[in-house]
Amino acid sequence: MPIMPDTPLSFIQALPDPAHVKVVETHISWVLLAGAFAWKVKKPIKLPFLDYSTVALRRACCEEELRLNRRFAPQLYLDVVDLNGEPAVKMRRFDEALRLDHVCAHCDLTGAHLSAFARDLVAFQATAAVTPAASLFGSAETILADALENFAELEPLLPDAVGHLARLRQWTTAESARRAVDFAARKAAGRVREGHGDLHLGNLVLLDGRVEPFDGIEFNAGFRNIDVASEIAFTLLDLLDHQRPGLATWLLSEWLVWSGDFAALTVLRFYLVYRAMVRAKVAALQEKRDESLTYLSFAARLAAPQSPTLTITCGPSGCGKTHVSSRRLASADFLDTVRIRSDVERKRLFGLAPHDSSAASGGAIYTPEATTRTYARLAELAECALAAGWSVIVDAAFLKRAERDQFRALAARLGVPFAILAPTAPPEELARRIALRQNDASEATVAVLEQQLRWLEPLGPDEI
Repeated sequence: MPIMPDTPLSFIQALPDPAHVKVVETHISWVLLAGAFAWKVKKPIKLPFLDYSTVALRRACCEEELRLNRRFAPQLYLDVVDLNGEPAVKMRRFDEALRLDHVCAHCDLTGAHLSAFARDLVAFQATAAVTPAASLFGSAETILADALENFAELEPLLPDAVGHLARLRQWTTAESARRAVDFAARKAAGRVREGHGDLHLGNLVLLDGRVEPFDGIEFNAGFRNIDVASEIAFTLLDLLDHQRPGLATWLLSEWLVWSGDFAALTVLRFYLVYRAMVRAKVAALQEKRDESLTYLSFAARLAAPQSPTLTITCGPSGCGKTHVSSRRLASADFLDTVRIRSDVERKRLFGLAPHDSSAASGGAIYTPEATTRTYARLAELAECALAAGWSVIVDAAFLKRAERDQFRALAARLGVPFAILAPTAPPEELARRIALRQNDASEATVAVLEQQLRWLEPLGPDEI
């Protein structure tokens, strides 16, 4: 193995303008910044989870980094080049202030940013390579082994937190056993895919108003061949860490809108705790004790959620049901609630995406039979989420007393509190709002509103 300098001076000298190069060092690489470009050079090291010990291995990892990250950000990842005989990934440089950890810290990250990101992430995950069934990646045994490894490494680093760690280890082992069937079902359904592997806010950047992932993991296939729920868990946890639980709640519900992967809720809590423990371990290794303990607190809260609740909306189109439920999500004080929208799930039942037009169906998705199917599906999804410990808001018209009673009975059977959100507005205001709608899953027209007002069965005294 060639001897390399402690500083990347030889690489800097290979650049067009070596006098104006900024060096950013991580524990596994150097990043050289100059003008409009950046060059990433891997250090000649070997660790338990990566091997950069030879030029050939470093070159192979550079090629793999280029391949993997071009799936997300082809405009950033340009080529693999030589710097005095050493391979480097050449990238287009961007303003560091646009990284999402910085954007979030300045309170400039919005729900609209995350809605678009959720849609793009789901589109990527739908086409990402499915991990082979014979692979150990994504198996219950591998998932548990990876999770327990965090505890083995943390215990000597945080000797005064052994009781806390013991409780979290016990929960992790028990939850893994409880979810073993779910892990197996998700792998069989192709939910374990070759993803990014490190999707925290520092690896997301706002380019031309859209959130783009970068710096996915190339050095360890096990880190990126994961359940799509584990992938999104990293971003959700980081939003919690940035004290933005409302944005985390919003992102989760938007991811569910576009993916329809409500079965992910059965395993998501496990992955959130796992991600918290990984971050706790990294912080402890960096001797950031307080930061590590903060992540342990997140893990404990995620592992012991408050009792879930079931809330439904009620009212005709334009009354503000989606608006008030959106406010509930955006104002959440922790990540424990999901929303299910009838406009979205009705379309999904008929093979349509949330913003697709149903015109070609000739109205088939709005027949009484279709409505019965839709409410049955909403109840099925709500029960799945509630059973996994998630509070649920069902955003639907619920014009009929029988529809509301169905969900009231569901809440009673599951032993969870039940509530109704019923915003109101004058008919002329309802019509005005409907006329202004754009890019929404709802296809209601003023004619539909008039019909709804005739069908509406007002809340009874026992419902108010």
